[in-house]
Order: sequence, then C-alpha cells, then structure tokens
Amino acid sequence: MKKLGLLGKNISYSFSRSYFKEKFEKEEITDTSYENFDIESIDLFSDLVKNTKGLEGMNVTIPYKEEVMPFLDDINEQAAEIGAVNTIKVTKDGELIGYNTDCYGFKESIKPLLKPHHKKALILGTGGASKAVAYSLKNLGIEFKYVSRRMSKGIGFTYDTLDEKDIENHTIIINCTPLGTFPNIENYPDIPYSSITDKHILFDLIYNPEETKFLNFGKQKGATLINGLKMLQLQAEKAWSIWNLE
Repeated sequence: MKKLGLLGKNISYSFSRSYFKEKFEKEEITDTSYENFDIESIDLFSDLVKNTKGLEGMNVTIPYKEEVMPFLDDINEQAAEIGAVNTIKVTKDGELIGYNTDCYGFKESIKPLLKPHHKKALILGTGGASKAVAYSLKNLGIEFKYVSRRMSKGIGFTYDTLDEKDIENHTIIINCTPLGTFPNIENYPDIPYSSITDKHILFDLIYNPEETKFLNFGKQKGATLINGLKMLQLQAEKAWSIWNLE
C-alpha cells in the first residue's frame, strides 16, 4: 500500500485528508492511502519518514512549510525561490524532494477574476503561504506589499500604519493569516475595511468557514470575493501529479 499524507500541527480539521479520500473512492484508487502526520515539532520529522512504510509523498501545512526545508535532500527551483515547500515527493531511492504547488493553486484561482485596474496587492501575513502568493503575483505582473504586525525588512506596512488611502491604492487584498479560521470565526485582520469598494478583490486563503469575517466585510462593500477552496483543490491535484511522475 502506497502512503501519502499531510504534515502539520493540530490538523484534525484538514481539507486534504477528506479531499484525497473522496478522490480515491471516486477514481477507484485502491492501492494508496492518505493520512494526517500531526507532529508537535519538526524534530520528529526524520523519525516519521523512517517509520512510515510505503511513504511516497506528503503535503505540508502550517507551521512547517519553511521549517521542513533543511530536512530535504533536494528542493525544486521554484520552491527554493519561493522559500517554502508544501509538497514532498519521496523518490524510489528514498530521497526527499520539496516542491511548491501553492503558487500554482493561487495563480490559477485568482487569474479569472483579474481586471486591468488590479495592479497592486496587499498580502496580509508573512508565513509560508504568503511567499507562494508573492511569487505568483510577481509572475502576474502585480505589485505587492506585505502587511505585518511588526515592521522589518521587506514589510511595506504594519497594521498600525495602514490607512484608508493604502486600501484604495491596492485593489487586491489577500489574507494569508490564520485569523478567522474555524473555530475562531469572529477573528479578522485589522485593516480599514471602510475604504474597500466594488473594484476590490478580497482573497482569503481560509476555506473553513466558507465566508470569513474578512470576506463578509468585503461583501458589504460589493467587492469580488474568493476563499481558499479552489486554490486547495488545484494545489492538491498538482501535488498528485508530482507524486505520480516516474
């Protein structure tokens, strides 16, 4: 039996396991299983790999997209440039190769929504997923700035310094933070929502709940909304194709 799974921490809520379970049933794939590899610390990763018989690949989620990189034998050029890995392939020789399929999922899900006035974006958060988003925006020719709690190198704004004019000037806003994820659905990034218009796209990488507070504030202003579900489905299928490449 071939084994695949999701590496993360506190991931019982995970989309991936149910997605692949459904896929295997629908496509009558009977020789492969998909499980959660929920570990307390990245230091347990090597033992996990060693002790999981038949392991052929993994997805990687919060908080290990960056932390897992030093444990890999090789990193695909795109993932190295992004600085985050969300897919690992285990080769026949037992080598671990890191890829990033988040960038593909994000790019393909936002592309149909883009209009000529969507020239500038704000990325809320600076974790592994935000790096894939930044890479995709660069490829799409869209300028972007990071928003974080603290000012440091590469950060455009802190939540304290972001004002109405900044929101007006950036017509794409992407939430890459976990704020608003189930069960903490009352939480949301603290930005000036009053300046959002029907010219804006609000993209929330969260998919549970389907409509976060962040998206709901955008809805009240007539913005175009998208949650993270399509991105997840696209990146999952891309990961599947990587695992099945000979």
